[in-house]
Amino acid sequence: MVKTVSKNILQILIILIFNNFLAQQTPEKLPENAVNDTISKKDTVVVKKESLEDVLRTKADVQRRDFQKKMIYLNKNAQVKYQDMQIDADYISIDEQKNIMYARGKQDSLGRIIEPVITTQAGKVYETTEFQYNTKTRQAIAFNARTEENEGVIVANKTKKYNDSVFAMKRAIYTTDDYFIKKKDTAADYYLRASNIKLVKTRNKSSIISGPIQMYIEEVPTPLIMPFAILPFSDKRSAGILIPSFGERQDVGFFLNGLGYYQPIGEHFDLKILSDIYTKGSWNLRPEMNYIKKYRYSGNFSADIGTMVRGIKGLDNYGKTGTYRIAWRHTQDTKANPFLTFSASVDVVSTKFYNNTLNNNYILNQNVLNTQQNSTVTLTKRFLKLPVTITGTASYSQNFATGLSDLRLPQMNIAINQFYLFGSKTGVRSGLLENLTVNTGINLTNYVQTQEGELFKAAMWDKMQTGLKNNITLGTNTTVAKYFTFSLGANVDNALTTKTIDKFYDPIQNKVVTETNKGVSGYSTFSTTASLQTTLYGTKNFKKGSAIEAIRHMMTPSIGFTYSPDFGGSGFGYFRNYYDANGALTPYSIFEGGIIGSPTSGLVGALGFNIGNNVEMKVRSKKDSTGVKKIKIFESLNLSGNYNFAAKDHPFSIITVNGQSSFFNNKLSVNTSLSLDPYRIIYIPGQEAGIRTESFGHFSVQGFNVQMSYPLSSEIFGEKVDYSKKYSKKGEIRNENYYFDDDNYAHFDQAWTLNVNANYAYTRSSASRTPTKLASVGLDGSIKLTPYWNINGSTHYDMVTRQLAYTRIGFSRDQRSFTINFNWVPFGQYKVYDFFIGIKANILSDALKYKDRSFTQPNAPF
Repeated sequence: MVKTVSKNILQILIILIFNNFLAQQTPEKLPENAVNDTISKKDTVVVKKESLEDVLRTKADVQRRDFQKKMIYLNKNAQVKYQDMQIDADYISIDEQKNIMYARGKQDSLGRIIEPVITTQAGKVYETTEFQYNTKTRQAIAFNARTEENEGVIVANKTKKYNDSVFAMKRAIYTTDDYFIKKKDTAADYYLRASNIKLVKTRNKSSIISGPIQMYIEEVPTPLIMPFAILPFSDKRSAGILIPSFGERQDVGFFLNGLGYYQPIGEHFDLKILSDIYTKGSWNLRPEMNYIKKYRYSGNFSADIGTMVRGIKGLDNYGKTGTYRIAWRHTQDTKANPFLTFSASVDVVSTKFYNNTLNNNYILNQNVLNTQQNSTVTLTKRFLKLPVTITGTASYSQNFATGLSDLRLPQMNIAINQFYLFGSKTGVRSGLLENLTVNTGINLTNYVQTQEGELFKAAMWDKMQTGLKNNITLGTNTTVAKYFTFSLGANVDNALTTKTIDKFYDPIQNKVVTETNKGVSGYSTFSTTASLQTTLYGTKNFKKGSAIEAIRHMMTPSIGFTYSPDFGGSGFGYFRNYYDANGALTPYSIFEGGIIGSPTSGLVGALGFNIGNNVEMKVRSKKDSTGVKKIKIFESLNLSGNYNFAAKDHPFSIITVNGQSSFFNNKLSVNTSLSLDPYRIIYIPGQEAGIRTESFGHFSVQGFNVQMSYPLSSEIFGEKVDYSKKYSKKGEIRNENYYFDDDNYAHFDQAWTLNVNANYAYTRSSASRTPTKLASVGLDGSIKLTPYWNINGSTHYDMVTRQLAYTRIGFSRDQRSFTINFNWVPFGQYKVYDFFIGIKANILSDALKYKDRSFTQPNAPF
């Protein structure tokens, strides 16, 4: 035993002496790149990591430390600062052993939280009733947390923070109600509720990812439920669901209109796909792609493809019709290239598209009343040093009444800018020769009129016409006797075409037959004009102090002589004759109905006249600063006609009168036109057509039209009131747009507008004894019942048939964070109502797409 102990002591002494000897040795200097491996990893002493990585700063009105349990308790105005986090609460406890901080808001006598815990981290503020944070794992759990993200706020019963980027929330709501965010109101006017939400935050953006989510309005659940939602909070475009409207149409049943999805594609493109679904089997698909390149161009492609189902299958009223619409819009930035511009406005639809439309926007925007659709693609080339402009055009026009379409492809126009034929000797042009100008150009056109089923088929190409036309216009003017302007002009047309016609009467078929001849043919025509014009003024002054101070009449009379040869003569070869069923010789032009038009027949030596009038009145006015106010009685009143000295019969033409004026501070606009036939027309009993005699001086009305429009508004009938100065009290929360008088009655600006349009047209000719009359009155307006309620609508009343035509009534409600729109068409072919709810917040403009619909636009894009 003693030996063993002595032996162990001796071994320890030897080790200590040896270590002391090594410690006194001076180690050799090792190379800089050498690795010192003389010390084993087993000899390394590992320092235990501190539980806190930063200084923990605390303060409170009452502080207590329990050393045995390693706890710190903070009461009343407690605050903890750790790294980038600050916690302010009524009560905070810190468990140093478990590395957990717990905070609770201020409680009332019943234990309810009346003041929240405020947690600030990285510039973001979080409000909770209870909060727990692990300083080691950096994970946190919060109860009833309120988190603001961009324009919205999230409130969750329980929130778990996994790291600085990922938050998991249970039983959470999200809203963008500004009143709720700013705590002006304790209840949000709407919110989206989900059982589980994940908030993902990065340096540049954040987003919410949820499972099934439902929309609540004023605490009431709505049928709007989505299986999932991704709400991105970023300034950049992002994908999202498109909210539909819903309603009912008499012909196709209940519907969802505009349900779809939005997807951005790179920097310059985005794609939107909308769908319309009806309970009676109809469906519609509407894809749309927009593109833009800044400072270069912008545009969009869109389509409208669907199937209209009407009636009940198996019954006589059942019908199934396919419809389509294809559109392309392209606009070039004016700064992109001033010498080469390209634009496109293509809109191609099926013939019965508007009669079978499934997109309710066409009904509410009155597009279903369209009778024609036009498409144009234009390319224009200009030159820096040449006075030439080249324009290439392709156009397509559809007439839904006749079912025919006009196609011009391609069409090219070369225009030479106007130039003076002679130079000026003094620098100031004077006389007829120095003022002589030339306008000329060449127009090439390929034209065909075809039916929808023949488009781009052999039948269409067989009917295609090609025409080339050159026009030269010469004009000059000079002043005669100081007050008269004398003008001379000449016009020359040269035309070529690939098709002409022959006409003959076929006794077997008992009709006139028209045959087409293929081959190049053309004509040349010219005409000359000479005119004299002056301006006369007349003023009538009234006695001083009269309500009317003066009336001024300005008259612009002009006379002109026009000469044109008879191109219907046999020497030109432009006209031929055939014998009709009665054996009468009937002339016709071989270019009749052609693309380049037809030359005129008959010698023209006509003296024309035009008298322009402008009448104004000066009246006394206290409202005007000058004390005088001008009133336009007639802005223009023109009388025109001509007498053809070379005509064999009816030398006087139809006399036309056109007038335009405005009254009541230019609010009431009136446009009129009148056509008078100076010859008597006799209608034989039993015959519809009349005979135009040579009896002059009867001046029967052949046409009359008057159009009136008057925009009424609340501003016309009263001055605008400044409610902030008139009333001392203003409403709060939801009533902040109201002002209250001493009796607590609410006042607000109740603006309204009403546009009144009236039209009357009368037409009669020698071809029919029965005149045609059209008379209608249209109303279009809106009124704000309250700052949040707006009613708008439009209607037309046909005074001839005594029936209401197109009528629409709309209601809209501003619910602070979203709007509710309701539109109703109670009469006509389409009886429909449409209901739409949309969120206004910009942050949800992608995730829950909402487009503020304006049904007052006549041609809204789709």
